[in-house]
Amino acid sequence: MTPRRIAILLGAIALAACNSPKASPPASELGPAAPPGRAAERAALGAPAPDFELRDLDGKPVKLSAFAGKIVVLEWFNPGCPYVQRAHAKGSLQGTGSRWDADPDVVWLAINSGAPGKQGHGAETNREAAERFGIKHPVLLDESGVVGRKYGATNTPHMFVIDAKGVLVYAGAIDNSPDGEGESPSDGKLVRYVEQALEAVKAGRAVPVAKTEAYGCSVKYGS
Repeated sequence: MTPRRIAILLGAIALAACNSPKASPPASELGPAAPPGRAAERAALGAPAPDFELRDLDGKPVKLSAFAGKIVVLEWFNPGCPYVQRAHAKGSLQGTGSRWDADPDVVWLAINSGAPGKQGHGAETNREAAERFGIKHPVLLDESGVVGRKYGATNTPHMFVIDAKGVLVYAGAIDNSPDGEGESPSDGKLVRYVEQALEAVKAGRAVPVAKTEAYGCSVKYGS
């Protein structure tokens, strides 16, 4: 067997392991909206986004509610996932977070819900990836998976947009090109769902596509 065929075979095995359904959370659908006046326990489109507090790669606590009045993007992240790697190196996540970081009305947070011992886990691994991808915004560690399950995050990347009122207005894929590189969009035209949602919210318009199916590796939750 030639070296090229061996490399292709190993790549296919890695992708299959990355997408193992055993790593998926027990519930993948967004939950029902919380009653008026009560904090949401599970994320639901059109309802207040559940608050959370996680630590960044330096151990500093970051709380969602601290960004009240801002538009917040949540990106489920795993530096070991080939889809995440391709999206940040070539696809719709390449420099996207950095561009929106410059907008004073927008906060971008990456969240890694991988459990200890799982692919992409660990502060140092994520710090190296953040430097390699040019990520300047916080990368938060959710080792218990509590926040990921609360939001119904199933894949990396899995994206959520929260408007300035704290309402979840988008949940799903970064775009409509499931190769992660932006080169195989459905219908032949690339649609960057997250940027589309951000632009709509900034302009005071309804988000044109509020929910899509996320693609990528399964989130590496613990048992």
